[in-house]
Amino acid sequence: MSLALWYCQTRNPNGASAAQRKNLKLATECKYCPLRRKSLFAPMSDEDVAGMQRFKVGELVVDAGTTILLEGSNSPQLFTLLHGMGLRHRHLENGERQVINFVFPGDFLGLQAGLMGEMGHSVEATTKMTLCVFDRAELWSFIRADPERGFELAWLAAVEEHFMGDALTTVGQRTALQAVAWAFVRIYLRADASGNGVDGVMRFPFKQRDLADALGLSLVHTNKTIGILKERQLLGWSGSEVQIHDLAALAKIGLTTLDPPRKRPIM
Repeated sequence: MSLALWYCQTRNPNGASAAQRKNLKLATECKYCPLRRKSLFAPMSDEDVAGMQRFKVGELVVDAGTTILLEGSNSPQLFTLLHGMGLRHRHLENGERQVINFVFPGDFLGLQAGLMGEMGHSVEATTKMTLCVFDRAELWSFIRADPERGFELAWLAAVEEHFMGDALTTVGQRTALQAVAWAFVRIYLRADASGNGVDGVMRFPFKQRDLADALGLSLVHTNKTIGILKERQLLGWSGSEVQIHDLAALAKIGLTTLDPPRKRPIM
């Protein structure tokens, strides 16, 4: 499914057609951003909020299955995910897909194209998504006006690199049982800090194939491994919901810690 062709223009709210306005949602003002209430995200000054409001051009609402950013493309927009979840993935020459990681609320999307000219991976919506939209052409003006925000963009890029290092270590050195346990610990800690995990329960609308792909495991091996963790009563997975019964035990198996994720800037 192709990217939806409309979004609510905060600078030009009447720019959509009548059919588009029928489904139009009012753009969220940055000072009322729901992400700001989550413990995962760093506080913003009034000046930061005002700067983001000037940078933001609207919001985009897309259905599950929509490609937000396409590998090899040069998108004119940057996005922050406000609601929903998705996947980053690459396509191989043989037609197979490799999941790189999962996309959660607060993730900043499109920076790769903004800095390197084109996307090295695609971003796809797993659920219905609401995204804040920014004009990529204004990125450098935004950074020149507030160099500290430019540093925060570099920090976000470094966090992604760090996660990829952890993921590569998992693929290369952890057993299947350790890898799956590690993944659920890291994902739950992120969900808990962003308000998407409560009392050990988190929304997880992905397929076992997505998890298997991200961890470099076969679907069969992943299914059996999740079965072992269920038999040990460490977790449950029903539909789009995962229940973590013993996070500490999962962390011990996954050779990881229960340190909460570092506070992230909101872009």
